[in-house]
Amino acid sequence: MALVVICGQPCSGKSTATLCLSEALNDLESKLNVRIIDETSFHLDRNQTYAEMTSEKNLRGVLRSEVDRSLSKDNIIIVDSLNSIKGYRYELWCLARAAGIRHCVLFTDVEETHCRKWNTERREKDESSYNDGIFEDLVRRFERPDRRNRWDSPLFELWPFKDGIEKSSPAIVDLVSYVTKKVDSKTRDVKILQPTIATQSARFSEANSLYEMDRATQEVTSAIIEAQSLAMGGLVTGLSISHDLPTIINISRSVGLPELRRLRKTFIKLTGQSSLSGPPPPSDADSAKRMFIDYLNREFGSE
Repeated sequence: MALVVICGQPCSGKSTATLCLSEALNDLESKLNVRIIDETSFHLDRNQTYAEMTSEKNLRGVLRSEVDRSLSKDNIIIVDSLNSIKGYRYELWCLARAAGIRHCVLFTDVEETHCRKWNTERREKDESSYNDGIFEDLVRRFERPDRRNRWDSPLFELWPFKDGIEKSSPAIVDLVSYVTKKVDSKTRDVKILQPTIATQSARFSEANSLYEMDRATQEVTSAIIEAQSLAMGGLVTGLSISHDLPTIINISRSVGLPELRRLRKTFIKLTGQSSLSGPPPPSDADSAKRMFIDYLNREFGSE
């Protein structure tokens, strides 16, 4: 249904905004499936996680994988993290586009001095906070969202220090409307991302199609080798793989296993390439066998 990316400086009120947004969505009459994905979901300590680039990169990978697994047309996913790197926000946008859902960014806009003060206050209250060195590093590397970037658009902005954060905050009200509004052919103010070849998994790489293609071509290859063995070096003509498959194989010469393997590999590769711009490959064994037999007959018939 939608992916909401929370973005902001450390200690800028992101988690508070996330909770307010979640409550606002759950208060709607149409009960929605809302899920929050954040560091605490994986019991990660923020100071350990952001202490070095490797652990920070691993965190982004864990969050991205969880988002990818959770996205669907039936739920709203809220990613509550720094999301401070524009390249990472682009990756999340690509996940939303591949899923064919709505996407937006909620930015908690707070000046660094106020964030620094809030971080100190949290530490004094023995609440979750950042070490000074880590805090300053995160502030320095923060990449502010820009609504002109497609991966930062639409951009909803909160000003927690000036206006506070409530369920009734204008940005949250507008965001709730955006992710829940019913759309039709006349809707212009809500954009549902559409998958493209670049973002969706290639259709021919689906497990079922790959399995059936591999199994079917292997059966045809084995049948040819067995028929040639029984023919004692003679020609193999009119070979039928099964009674349910009327397509026959005609081979005008002896063909070795290495050549059959090469033809099989080429056939699978060509089928995969053509599926990018044409129909998907067959997902059943009989259709795959017929296609492979036709391909072999063309190859051997052209000699």
